Amino acid sequence: MFSRAFRVRSNTAIKGSDRRKLRTDVAAAFPNLSAEQLTEFIPNKEELNVIKIYSHKGEAVTVYMNNRNPILFEIEKALYPTVYTLWVYPDLLPAFSTWPPVLQKLAGGADLMLPGVVVPSSGFPQVERGMLCAVTLLGNRAPVAVAVATMSTAEMLAAGMKGKGFAVLHTYTDHLWEYGDKSYPPTLAPLVTDPAEKESAEDEEEMEGKEPVISFSTDPLQHVDVGDLSLKERDSCAMLTGKEDLNESRAAETAEGADTEVQQEAEDSRTPQEQMDALFNQCFFHALKCKVKKSDLPLLTSTFLRSHMFSCCPAGQQLDIKKSSYKKFSKFLQCMQQQKILQVKELNKGVESIVEVDWKHPDIKAFAVPEGFSSASAAQDSKSEEREQVYHAPEIIPLYGVSTKMIPLFQESGHRKGSILSSSEVRNIIINYVKTNELVDETNKNFVKVNAVLCDCLLDKSEQDEISNLKWDDLLSRCLERLQPLHQVTFFGQEPIVRKGNIEPINITIAQRSSNKKVTIIKNLELYGLDPQCVANVLQQKVQASATITPVPGTKDRVQVQIQGNQIHHLAKMLLEEYQLPRKYIQGLEKAPKLGRKK
Repeated sequence: MFSRAFRVRSNTAIKGSDRRKLRTDVAAAFPNLSAEQLTEFIPNKEELNVIKIYSHKGEAVTVYMNNRNPILFEIEKALYPTVYTLWVYPDLLPAFSTWPPVLQKLAGGADLMLPGVVVPSSGFPQVERGMLCAVTLLGNRAPVAVAVATMSTAEMLAAGMKGKGFAVLHTYTDHLWEYGDKSYPPTLAPLVTDPAEKESAEDEEEMEGKEPVISFSTDPLQHVDVGDLSLKERDSCAMLTGKEDLNESRAAETAEGADTEVQQEAEDSRTPQEQMDALFNQCFFHALKCKVKKSDLPLLTSTFLRSHMFSCCPAGQQLDIKKSSYKKFSKFLQCMQQQKILQVKELNKGVESIVEVDWKHPDIKAFAVPEGFSSASAAQDSKSEEREQVYHAPEIIPLYGVSTKMIPLFQESGHRKGSILSSSEVRNIIINYVKTNELVDETNKNFVKVNAVLCDCLLDKSEQDEISNLKWDDLLSRCLERLQPLHQVTFFGQEPIVRKGNIEPINITIAQRSSNKKVTIIKNLELYGLDPQCVANVLQQKVQASATITPVPGTKDRVQVQIQGNQIHHLAKMLLEEYQLPRKYIQGLEKAPKLGRKK
């Protein structure tokens, strides 16, 4: 539910009577809480706030905050605890354990399937269908997800532990967790130690003794220990994380005395999502091993995907990040970065680049290039396919932030300084404000009466004594002008990025060089997901003129393309027709040379 961003509609403090009612509702919803715990959970004097939000699907959700952390959320009059609450009261709900790699899938919006649930020797807690449950990771009692059981315990066992077991509502690392202080789960020892859990806990203690830096409490997503799993369990973990690259020594140890038929069956039973994860891993390591050189860095992540990974895809298959468990290419790279294979940095705001690769990493060294590919042909394929890969123009949406001066106009609708709104949302808020305060001119409904708030927010000092009415269009345009300009950019396969100000256009200029020679200079290509080096290579071949990459004067880590002659006609065709960029985001096309008349 909270795997994507939500919008905050209002934020108000909870007063005495409402606080008492909330405590009563919590006591009814969670009878396991003692009176002392209940008073601690819903305190008498500490600040409590209630926030009204809408999820990305438009569902209305009420969130209760204490000490800047969300402690409860309410959907259709049903109360649910957050992970922050469950870390304080870990036994509040019946808990089911899963393998650490599964957490990343749950945080991405997936439900918990029964094959991913660890069966303890002491048996499952007894739950009924529709009962609220907690999800923990093996070896740690601190819950990482809140879910609703889709089967009773008896039904789960009768189904052979197959099918969907839990509908996940909220997880550690989702957007509701991010609304709090973003703390990590504590390390809580299991109450009843299962043999598998005991071995896992002992291994973790040994690892902590050898390398104090590594701790489960730092971030469970980063530390996955599958050393004590059986062959079948290891295959499950490998498929869940999308990793085929358990290093050769571990694979060899696993293979000793293993049943090869079980392994083959596990491989054949992979879901389409798991197969796409494996394909992304294969193309990723293939590209790093055969196509990317140290001299190519820094390399735009979009170029790495489009010009290197795509060319490593086997014939008859196609990479599609949305069909993988990662959903976004940035999340895939983040996973690789956590394994210390590469390093990604935001050299320009909202534009990520690969700045470092560890070619000595065991996973890269152990990767074997699939049959049909060769290292010698890899570089040639990269160059030839560089131009063929489809460029996807980013989606750019103008947004507006509530400024200090405009707070009085927007606070009635529950917004505060810094709230981000679209133009349609601004329009609806203004219309509702005018109607609620009965400001429509009775004699002419095309005009709005200016009250004290509108006067302070929208009129200049020289206008305040002269203007008493505004046309609707004038009212809305003045409002947009006085809000803080922002814009949202969504690159193909990546999460939306919100930046301050209006987006800078691609700037094309003509400069005079020695001997009266002209050169065309193109700036800001990176802001639109275009690799300047790729653009320079394509232009050079199209116009048969020298093209170079030079630093932008007065900036750090930004480059511009410089090509001999006035090449604006070719640039216009490439940017507008081939790359499908809107003309409003390209500045300088009017400087194209005028074509002479044909005789």
